[in-house]
Amino acid sequence: MKKWLRILLKTLAVILILIVTFIAIVYIVNVVSNKTDQKKIEAYGQLVPVDGKHMNVLIQGEGEETVVLLPGYGTASPVLDFKPLIDELSPYYKVVAIEPFGYGLSDLTDKDRTTGNIVQEIHEALQSLNIDRYILMGHSITGLYGVDYVSKYRDEVTAFIGIDTSVPTQGGMDVEFPISKFKLLKNSGFARLMLKFSPDPYEGLPYDEETRKQMNLIQLKNMFNPSILNEMEHISSNFKEGEHMKYPVDLPLLLFVGSDNLSEEWVPLHEEQAASVENGKMVVFDTSHYVHHTKSKEIAENFRQFMEDMKEASL
Repeated sequence: MKKWLRILLKTLAVILILIVTFIAIVYIVNVVSNKTDQKKIEAYGQLVPVDGKHMNVLIQGEGEETVVLLPGYGTASPVLDFKPLIDELSPYYKVVAIEPFGYGLSDLTDKDRTTGNIVQEIHEALQSLNIDRYILMGHSITGLYGVDYVSKYRDEVTAFIGIDTSVPTQGGMDVEFPISKFKLLKNSGFARLMLKFSPDPYEGLPYDEETRKQMNLIQLKNMFNPSILNEMEHISSNFKEGEHMKYPVDLPLLLFVGSDNLSEEWVPLHEEQAASVENGKMVVFDTSHYVHHTKSKEIAENFRQFMEDMKEASL
């Protein structure tokens, strides 16, 4: 064998060993870190029984009216993510922030993440808390689940408030996600590695350092977990099944919309929704999809005024 070939083979062998060693280290670090991270997560809220499991819920404020907060898809810790908005609303309302299965500190579930199952579980959580009259408020994909929810429980919901919520007829939702690749990233530990070198999405926002640390720990715990991936797998079919759904005409509807969206149809879609009901209003903010990260005070003020206007109109 020529000398150069022997050198090449040895070099390739060393490179292969280094790659395998690196992959093994990433995997081991992830397994060990998962266990240590779990001990660092500080509990918040309360666990309520739902479908034989536990769903985490935070209740803050003692107002006469109740606001139920629901998260956007994949929000690691809905309660902590909504904290600035909860703090703005709770002096005037009883705020109930729900973490669906797979989110925050709630259990995982083996049930398919169809709109029907998710809506039923949220309703069961509220029943466990003896809450049967409330304003439904939510971010992003809550626009899809929420329109189904209010049609089923119209007698309980007094208004729907959307925070840059999804619209059942929006385009581009027939995409197939690489679920198996996400599973591999999660199980191998490379998802943790990627997150470690990614910028902090909460940097510069109204969250203290400890809250940001907790959100990061919960993000590592919940990222690509089985329930979240199952929900991702059902996004296309959930949108397809919800295409015909509309908000009840007599339901007060307030939509906060972020104009910083790549889709030109985003604002017009919400205008159409607001115009489809008797008492609909849209408020546009020059901000990103996570409107509540920077506009919690404005959301609370506009929301309170909207509800006052509804009360005056009903007299």
